[in-house]
Amino acid sequence: AFFQPLDRFNERYEALQAHPDWHFLGGDLPSFHTLMEQLADVVMRHPRTNFIGAHVGCYAENLGWVGQLMERCPNFFIDISARLAELGRQPYTARDFFMRHADRILFGADAPPSQAVYRLHYRFLETRDEYFPYWLGERPPQGRWMIYGLDLPDDVLRQVYYENAVRVLGLNQAVFTR
Repeated sequence: AFFQPLDRFNERYEALQAHPDWHFLGGDLPSFHTLMEQLADVVMRHPRTNFIGAHVGCYAENLGWVGQLMERCPNFFIDISARLAELGRQPYTARDFFMRHADRILFGADAPPSQAVYRLHYRFLETRDEYFPYWLGERPPQGRWMIYGLDLPDDVLRQVYYENAVRVLGLNQAVFTR
C-alpha cells in the first residue's frame, strides 16, 4: 500500500492521508520489490551473519516470499512486531507459516509493554477467536478489517515467545523461567 497509488482502492488510504510521509510511490525511490530483492541479496551474501527481519521480514502480506527466503537462508529470522493486521487476516496461511518456521520466528509487539498489548497478542497467537479488531485505539491504524486467532500449539508458542530469542540473541534462559 505504501508503494501503490494513493486512491480509494488503497487499503491504507486513511493512514497515508494522515501520514503522507509514509507514501513512497514515485520520485527517486526504488520500488518495494526492488527493496525486497536487495534485502534478500544482502542476507544471502552474508551467511555467517544472523538477520532479524522486523515486521515479518517487511512482507507479512506475502508469507510465501518470506518463507522462501527463510528456507534459502538459515541466517534469516523474523519478528512479528506490528503485523497482526496482515497475519490475522490470512489465518490459515499464517498458522501454516508459524508451524513450518516456528524455530525462526520471534515475538515482537512494536508497542510499549502493557496488558492490553499482551492480551491482543495472546488472543491472536493462542486462541481460535474469530473476527476481532487488531488495534487498541478508536480506529484501525492500517485498514478496515478484522483478524482471526491462530490457535498455535504450546511448543510453537514457547519458541516464538522466548526460546528463539534466547538462542538467536544469546539471552539468559533464567530470565524466562519461574
